[in-house]
Amino acid sequence: MVSTRTIGRRIFLRQAAGAFLGKIGFPYVISSSALGKNGCVAAGERIVMGAVGTGGQGTRHIGGGIWVEGGGFLSKPDVQFVAVCDVNAKNRANARNIVNKYYGNQDCAAYIDFRELLVREDIDAVLIAAGDRWHPLVTIAAAKAGKDIYCEKPLSLTINEAIGMAKNVRRYGRVFQLGTQQRSSREFRFACELVRNGYIGEVKKVTVGVGGPPAYSICDLPAQPVPLWLDYDTWLGPVPYRPYNSNFVAGWMAYRDLAGGEMTNWGAHHFDIAQWALGMDDSGPVEIIPPNGKDVKVLTYRYANGVQMVRDPDELKAASGQDNGLMFSGTTGRIAVWRYELKTWPESLCKTRLHIDDIHLYESKNHQDNFLDCVRTRRRTISDIEIGRRSITVCHLGNIAYHLGRPLKWEPQIEQFPADEQANRLLSRPYRSPWCL
Repeated sequence: MVSTRTIGRRIFLRQAAGAFLGKIGFPYVISSSALGKNGCVAAGERIVMGAVGTGGQGTRHIGGGIWVEGGGFLSKPDVQFVAVCDVNAKNRANARNIVNKYYGNQDCAAYIDFRELLVREDIDAVLIAAGDRWHPLVTIAAAKAGKDIYCEKPLSLTINEAIGMAKNVRRYGRVFQLGTQQRSSREFRFACELVRNGYIGEVKKVTVGVGGPPAYSICDLPAQPVPLWLDYDTWLGPVPYRPYNSNFVAGWMAYRDLAGGEMTNWGAHHFDIAQWALGMDDSGPVEIIPPNGKDVKVLTYRYANGVQMVRDPDELKAASGQDNGLMFSGTTGRIAVWRYELKTWPESLCKTRLHIDDIHLYESKNHQDNFLDCVRTRRRTISDIEIGRRSITVCHLGNIAYHLGRPLKWEPQIEQFPADEQANRLLSRPYRSPWCL
């Protein structure tokens, strides 16, 4: 299904072309690719995209580097990139050059302020790959502007941000996909199907191999001159002000003000798969216990059905040889899965063929293609906003438990810590003026 905005754009282009031909008085040659010949998708049928955040990950998503999905959005014949946005002039120029080189023209617009990109009526969808702190603001603004959204993980810096993002994406009827491409991996989906269908018996434990919370609570690095190529105040955005330091900017993922550490970086992938396998895409754990140096050695989550989930890379590595991934342990078997391999106990389990009446999970063979297909059909993506908010909540719950250093009770239905004012205050963070959610 093509949006009415796209139809309107086609009519406008057709009328504009007719007026133009009338003025110049001689035939105008339209390329076969623009008309959709020679296997190309006609210009009026393409999904027009813009990118906000064009650093390393953003560049790869656009198509400027090696990417597991096969070349990025630029390689998709039904996509037309028209604009990029970044506060880093080097990243901005590089992304613009990549787009222009691919299309063989100089038409790609480049912006510093994402709001200038979002007001363009010709843009159907946006890729958001700016820093974590920007995901909520840009996503909500994009939804209000009528754009569909492909957003890099992690979804947010706080639980309340994730809730607000979901409400706005739903309210404005937008298609949303989170960049948790493991859901489009055959190995991860198959592992989840084996778990959901009881092929390892009753699930008792999930072992997740990811790093921990942010390394630094505050930044005390010395101030340095801000380079001319960076709009540093906008780069900081809604987080507390810190003087510029090149190490701070380059290593921002290690600071609590700007990120959730590996708990939300890789955790956004692996805790997401755990939720999928446990059938918890609309729920979550009910208790979170940080290590206490005594009886609890690792971060532990407990679900209402009795399943225990732990963050324990050492246990995972001892069993599978990998410390980045996850393992499901049941009463009759175990499954370890990581990119992009699967190991089972017993070994024969990996050769299982699902029955027709088994649970068959949402299948997507390519994450970006799934997004583009859903933009056209208006169905929900494999990593929809509601799924994303529940998965990132698990990550944030772990970080809050680490931060407070004590066990926490959680009510996933109302998304609150019952009778725990101190913990509930950490569901959100104040924004630096003039930014607000």
